Amino acid sequence: MREYTARPERNASAVVSVGEESDEELASRVGGGDRLAAGALVARHADRIFATCYRMLGERAAAEDAAQETFMRLWKHASRWRPRGAKLETWLYRIAMNVCLDMLRRRKRMMSNAETVAFERADETPSALERIEANQTRAAVAAALAALPERQRAAIVLCHYQELSNIDAAAALDVSVEAVESLLSRARRSLREKLLSQRDELLEGARHGAANL
Repeated sequence: MREYTARPERNASAVVSVGEESDEELASRVGGGDRLAAGALVARHADRIFATCYRMLGERAAAEDAAQETFMRLWKHASRWRPRGAKLETWLYRIAMNVCLDMLRRRKRMMSNAETVAFERADETPSALERIEANQTRAAVAAALAALPERQRAAIVLCHYQELSNIDAAAALDVSVEAVESLLSRARRSLREKLLSQRDELLEGARHGAANL
């Protein structure tokens, strides 16, 4: 049984007691086995870590597992972490990236064909055509993202979706800033080429879909 969940129940008095403490202070307490501090860090960072894992893996269940594993590793290894100028959140992103990359490699070994990424449809849109176009565009972007090499995808997720600086992204990926810039450049070029090549096809598909509603 797991020692705590990625989204712990909130206790009002507990949140008040730890809510003002910095990540570094809480991490120090986690290193000493403080479950309350661990729960506070999870509550503080769970949404961003889950979003990162979801962008990397494309599946909600897999992202939940990855986020859970990220915080389990925080619990196990917090005593070893030393700030040294780096933010705890950057360290969490590094853990999450390593977990996601491991899962992607296992997925590749288990599957011979590329996995189709599923996306939730928007509930409210102005028209049927716009709804279809939006859904197809999101699917195309995510499929193009999923087709990128793992490190390029990681750089895009961290810098564009999670809005990390290149410096923090480099720390999370354990590479140089120059390497992150190179990964981003190649990823952007690949995404641009892929999406431009599909633009007419997407528009035509949306029109046919609206006509059949």
